[in-house]
Amino acid sequence: MPLASTALLCLVIAVSDGDTLKVRCHDDDASASPRVVRLVAIDAPEITQPFGRRAKQSMSEMTLRKPVRLECREKKGRYGRDLCTAWVTPASCTRPSCELTLDAGHAMLTLGLAWWEARFAHEQSPQRRGQYEFAQVEAKSKHAGLWRDADAMPPWEWRAEHPGWPHRRASAYQ
Repeated sequence: MPLASTALLCLVIAVSDGDTLKVRCHDDDASASPRVVRLVAIDAPEITQPFGRRAKQSMSEMTLRKPVRLECREKKGRYGRDLCTAWVTPASCTRPSCELTLDAGHAMLTLGLAWWEARFAHEQSPQRRGQYEFAQVEAKSKHAGLWRDADAMPPWEWRAEHPGWPHRRASAYQ
């Protein structure tokens, strides 16, 4: 069952990695701190993992200094980050004004630069769950991105082997 969400129009001011953004939203107080957003249902490689820098670069090209529409859950993640789906303008749009129609998380799966987190599938609608799962299966079958590496380690396994990592990473935004 998908969780309730709210929509925000924001500007991406920094990209931490392939699944984490720092944004300023239009409805925020001017003195408010920027929000840190974790994309829902995907997990990109950490920066020091193979394909980690490439994932960050792709996310940066897609979102950095661009408007983004965030559909965020009411509940924050375990590190206090907003959990959101991020909608951006597709790179293929050449008009001066384009709709925010590209799901950045889904795009990362399509590029083979993130894993779909099946353990959170119950939080997605059946349609979104199918789209994400299919994007991962397709990327894997095409050996796109990290799927070129037969020994690619999912970030949750990597973090289990490096227990201090989330605390070091979180401090980058404080």
